[in-house]
Amino acid sequence: MNTKERNHQRLERSRAPSVKNWDRQPRSDQASNQSAAVDCGWGRLLFGQTFTDLMVLAETLREEHPGKRDVALYLNDPHVVLSFAPQDLFLDPSHTFRLWFERYQSCQRRPKGFHVRLLNSRTDAESIQRLYIGRRMVPPGVDFIWGNRTSKILTYWVAEDEQDGSVLGAVNGVDHTAAFDDPENGASLWALAVDAQAPYPGIGEALVRQVIEYYQARGRSFLDLSVIHDNSNAIRLYQKLGFERIPAFALKNKNAFNAPLFMGRQPEAALNPYASIIVNEARRRGIGIEVIDAEAGYFALVLGGRRIVCRESLSELTSAVAMSRCDDKSITHRLLRRAGLRVPEQTRVEALDQAEAFLSQLGSLVVKPARGEQGAGISVDVRDPQTLEQAIATARRVCDLVILEEYVEGEDLRIVVIDFQVAAAAIRRPAHVVGTGQHSVRELIQAQSRRRRAATGGESAIPMDAETARCVRQAGYELDSLLPEGEFLQVRKTANLHTGGTIHDMTAELHPRLAEAAIAAARALEIPVTGLDFIVPSVRAPDYVIIEANERPGLANHEPQPTAERFVDLLFPQTVTREAHP
Repeated sequence: MNTKERNHQRLERSRAPSVKNWDRQPRSDQASNQSAAVDCGWGRLLFGQTFTDLMVLAETLREEHPGKRDVALYLNDPHVVLSFAPQDLFLDPSHTFRLWFERYQSCQRRPKGFHVRLLNSRTDAESIQRLYIGRRMVPPGVDFIWGNRTSKILTYWVAEDEQDGSVLGAVNGVDHTAAFDDPENGASLWALAVDAQAPYPGIGEALVRQVIEYYQARGRSFLDLSVIHDNSNAIRLYQKLGFERIPAFALKNKNAFNAPLFMGRQPEAALNPYASIIVNEARRRGIGIEVIDAEAGYFALVLGGRRIVCRESLSELTSAVAMSRCDDKSITHRLLRRAGLRVPEQTRVEALDQAEAFLSQLGSLVVKPARGEQGAGISVDVRDPQTLEQAIATARRVCDLVILEEYVEGEDLRIVVIDFQVAAAAIRRPAHVVGTGQHSVRELIQAQSRRRRAATGGESAIPMDAETARCVRQAGYELDSLLPEGEFLQVRKTANLHTGGTIHDMTAELHPRLAEAAIAAARALEIPVTGLDFIVPSVRAPDYVIIEANERPGLANHEPQPTAERFVDLLFPQTVTREAHP
């Protein structure tokens, strides 16, 4: 018998008694100190120190299920494990941090506006799933999360908004002692995620402290966690809490999800989030990518003999005529009105007295440039002549032609239509801050902007401009006023993401009449990809007005809806899988 055959037999003998357990969900009575692995839903956590045969460890890691993200941690000899499968595995560029509980200092300050608690309902599990998808993490699955609610190995916590009960953050912990009788008596923290649009500071810290104090109370000795090496914000938080780096390394599989970690910096890495989401979906399907101008978001997708140039979600499939119809808001308005769709009253600014007469007639106006995007130059709920004159001047800095439009109260609804089908619908809410009783409105806006920039790759922030100051004054405050604890203050009237607005998925609750109106608007404009802006009393009701159409909607804003998938379906229909359209 040659060496290869002996190794194969040894591998089979080592695997035989353990494979059955690796596929089981964690249970309190599942404990073994050899070849230990825990299914965490997003993938398996393999405890490298429990594998006596490193070839078995490499093969076990390679058995990763499709769509999962296994990790082998605590490897004494990662280079040796890697040598058994160098084409399939890679050394994860993450740091491992440890907090010894004897050094932990608790915090007497309690969270404000939210509280942290254990998972206690299937609705919580669904919220965790949506949160992970929205943060582009591998989701564990609702059934998995809910099925492990009483597990002694896996524990889930959520941060709940005290205002509306929504889940703002989630984390899970793994008890190593319950999992495999860990002689070191440890535990670890995984899958920490905070809603990018959460209005309160300190959610991540509160979740981490909860995990620490839970395992400390259970008599564990330490808590470990793994964090990507360049996540400086997270590393600062962990170091603040007393975590220290330890020489523990991890291996992962070379799968599509992990590609950015082992392929190095690619040309498309410089693209913004709106282009990146499309490029990542194209790469997953084997479609070639050419970056033309990363700064402006231009790229080309190539498959076989087909090459399509895009600028984010604007592609060559959108004609110049269709684009020009969306670019000029007055033309959009006329075309939609002629198609029998509901639009607000509108006129162009021709003279100041004419504009004041229109204001007198309607009582409140929206003033906006005829051309422009990302909310630039728009003033909402203008009620007096002096503000009107200032708003017109602001709009003219963006475009000489200025539009006056009837101000319609209601929720700001964005419906994305791709290939004349609704791909996503979301309510957009204007930027607001929550008072602490200790900080001025200006300080709260600056802090919220820092959080929004960090969560959106720099795409979202609240401008500290005259429009923000006007909105704050209209609410009875000044920028330097102290905002009482717990008080919500809306600091912008427009709900645009680029001016600090937040976006909340409502696709499943969209009234059929609104979906029909969005599709009819796309057909009237003859545009294959568009984002229609509606004002509605409720997303569940049929009433609406359409105020704008956007030829380049930000698809990254609508996760967990598969907008990028639908966009690539449109461009390359031959790559559509049966799973994409059941």
